[in-house]
Amino acid sequence: MSLLAQANDGVNVAQNVGFWIIAALMLWGAFRVVTTRNVVHAALWLVVVLGGIAAQYILAAAEFVAISQVLVYIGAVMVLFLFGIMLTRATIGEETDVNNKNWAVGIPVALLMFGVLAYVTLDFTEDATLTDPTEEQIASATTAISDAYLGAYLVPLIAVSFVLLAAAIGAIVLARKD
Repeated sequence: MSLLAQANDGVNVAQNVGFWIIAALMLWGAFRVVTTRNVVHAALWLVVVLGGIAAQYILAAAEFVAISQVLVYIGAVMVLFLFGIMLTRATIGEETDVNNKNWAVGIPVALLMFGVLAYVTLDFTEDATLTDPTEEQIASATTAISDAYLGAYLVPLIAVSFVLLAAAIGAIVLARKD
């Protein structure tokens, strides 16, 4: 049976393989975010995680949400993080004083939280059955979102974009005066 063959439960095998590969990359990126000593590198690893989220949205047939994820989080929020790093004069290289003695408490707490989340996820999803959305449902959801963005919320969207543009220009001016 080929990789593109349908599994018994109706889910595409290639989609499952893609999901797990992307999930592994996201976990590795998240691990690197919290373990790297360079704050700029941590922000770049966060881009990997956010890109993985967008890829998962594409696998779930939510292309509009994936594009929004890329534009808003990877585009705007990461630029904001990097501006914050540069403007606060954070150490750009490796920081030697990042490690402290709280690792002994943090690792068991993280493992406990992972166990609780895994239990809750498996407990609540064992009886759930998911069906693929129809083309009509996908089209109507995308149309509703785009109508809201470009209809009732057009003026607030433009106002927010101008405020963000002004903040970016202000950050550049503040950074260049030094």
